[in-house]
Amino acid sequence: MGSLSLCSKKTGMGMMPSRKILRNNHLQLYMTHWNSPHFHAYFPTGNSYPAMCADILGSALTCIGFTWIASPACTEMEMVMMDWLGKALQLPKHFLFESNGSGGGVIQGTASEATLVALLAARSRTLKLNKGSTLGDLVSYASDQSHSSVERAALLGAVEMKLLPSDDNLSLRGETLEKAIKEDRDKGKKIPFLVVATLGTTNTCAFDNIVEIGQICQREKIWLHIDAAYAGSSFICEEYRPLLNGVEYADSFNFNPHKWLLVNFDCSAMWVKNQSELTGAFCVNPTYLKHDKEGQIPDYRHWQIPLGRRFRSIKLWFVFRMFGVEGLRNYIRRHVELAKEFANLVESDNRFEITTPVKLGLVCFRLKGPNSINEDLVKRVNDRRKIHVTPSTVKGSFIVRFAVCSRFTTLPDIKKAWEEIHTVASEILQNNK
Repeated sequence: MGSLSLCSKKTGMGMMPSRKILRNNHLQLYMTHWNSPHFHAYFPTGNSYPAMCADILGSALTCIGFTWIASPACTEMEMVMMDWLGKALQLPKHFLFESNGSGGGVIQGTASEATLVALLAARSRTLKLNKGSTLGDLVSYASDQSHSSVERAALLGAVEMKLLPSDDNLSLRGETLEKAIKEDRDKGKKIPFLVVATLGTTNTCAFDNIVEIGQICQREKIWLHIDAAYAGSSFICEEYRPLLNGVEYADSFNFNPHKWLLVNFDCSAMWVKNQSELTGAFCVNPTYLKHDKEGQIPDYRHWQIPLGRRFRSIKLWFVFRMFGVEGLRNYIRRHVELAKEFANLVESDNRFEITTPVKLGLVCFRLKGPNSINEDLVKRVNDRRKIHVTPSTVKGSFIVRFAVCSRFTTLPDIKKAWEEIHTVASEILQNNK
């Protein structure tokens, strides 16, 4: 049950296994250090000293902010921070509390949880509008590049999810969605009720065309949820904000500050256009949870699946106050530049190929040749425990994903990672002659 162990400090010894042996049963426990500068798997996980201090303070305060009266500061700081964050992303005003409109923001645990919450809210709205319809009548859509949590949300919500084919750029386009909706409506019984669009897919950081998709959803009165778990943090940078164009069509939007905004897990930011459609799906109001300020301010227990919730907004506040928006922008830009440096190294070796356009902090590449040698490459690289990468399979092609993850990563670390990959690749190709 061991896992790869990476040393969190840059030492001459590189990454060494860290283990604890429990002598009574000989169980060996291994730790994977996601903050190592040599960790390039999955996507980043946020970490910073202000966020850690805020986590400690939040744990010490021990409030469970399910209602405003349970901890007024917990609720009100979350409202303020979701507006701060929303303005940094230049979200439409209808998503902000300060607009005094119908929208607002909430901190969920994960993007997976946010997708499920959106699906359940969309399901509830659709069934209310279509009296006599059943769960079996409903159908939802997403790209075949979407995260597995999207399919899982449909399983938990007991509704059908159709994964639609992406184009050559791995993007879901409006034409494809429109065709699927027409086919289902023509069947007479199917009711399209939800589309989950992805900005920055896990496989390759591809972007669905949310302007095209959003216009169709608006016309067809279908709930549009946008999942930007990783890429969403980059939208605070002016040069990447156009990637979010079309968010005005969304009923809900989500991304994870705990991935790329230096906020410790868990902290997943979700905004909705109409909070009553969300709370209407989750509202159960026993006497012991009522208070005299109901209806004047959000009770976040109606915005989520669990009842209890931690004081997570304090982490956002500490990070924003310490780094500022400009400091966070510079952090993201540095990661993007490091990814470009790695891509240049890959392109300098004609044995390799970049498989998809390099987006943000992710580089997808492979050795030219069959999938088998790339599978061998990933296995050998990870078995050597100098760096850690993860693979994916996209349209039948086995690729290597290289993500810039740690706030400690520097250019020498990128060069060291490339040297390791280059060395292993040379060994594989020599043995396959």
